[in-house]
Amino acid sequence: MKKDGHIHTPFCPHGSSDELRSYVYKAVAQGFEEISFTEHAPLPPSFKDPTPLKDSAMKVSEMELYIEQIEKVKKEFQKEVKINVGLEVDYINEYEEETRHFLNTYGPYLDDSLLSVHFLNKEDSFYCLDYSAEEFEHIITKFGSVEEVYKAYFKAVASSVKADLGSYKPKRIGHITLVHKFQKKFPCAVSFQNEVLHILNEVKNRNLELDYNAAGFHKPLCQETYPSKEVVALAQQKNIPLVYGSDAHCAKDVGQSYTKLFER
Repeated sequence: MKKDGHIHTPFCPHGSSDELRSYVYKAVAQGFEEISFTEHAPLPPSFKDPTPLKDSAMKVSEMELYIEQIEKVKKEFQKEVKINVGLEVDYINEYEEETRHFLNTYGPYLDDSLLSVHFLNKEDSFYCLDYSAEEFEHIITKFGSVEEVYKAYFKAVASSVKADLGSYKPKRIGHITLVHKFQKKFPCAVSFQNEVLHILNEVKNRNLELDYNAAGFHKPLCQETYPSKEVVALAQQKNIPLVYGSDAHCAKDVGQSYTKLFER
């Protein structure tokens, strides 16, 4: 089944205002049989968004409307494409209890979701890993080196895989090499293959899936998928399911690079 399992919506504060239907039209035009709307879930109530515009995720007050609107297009397009109500949930170290409470509340309404790491903590402060090249450089300064940032990131991803977030924990781990987003400007001399293998083994042991995210192809300082083709090969060797995701934040990006990825 041709599926795009990672699509954002007009509820994204840092995305576009494109209507839900426009995303669906683009998916149907490309022959997708299934799509998942996976908006950035509201952050834990006691967590302070470290981004300048505080625009990392939608507000919890929008959740009911979000679910209602996706259910509406789900019914409207039920003959053309299977539409899933989903979320991209942030795994944030030390906020597991609040995340579990959120998932217990809204999990029953979800069809398909992701668990992703965007925030790293250092000395009681959090930083948004993928906000900008300038912010990534600032994070490097705080952590001491590119290698220390990578180390912290892969440790957080491993923790996300192993975390007990209850029965509604997402079954798919989002863009596990997102730390590569600015690699052309800030290369890392260490491979971290052992850390990646550890993550893959934990994913396999828990029967989870991986987000095969095309967005990195279109980031000028990354130019590869999340995860990279080398990590994809390792995941395939372990028979870990990989679910294509465009990570579209506007309708035109639905299905981006799908043909390129599956012709390789």
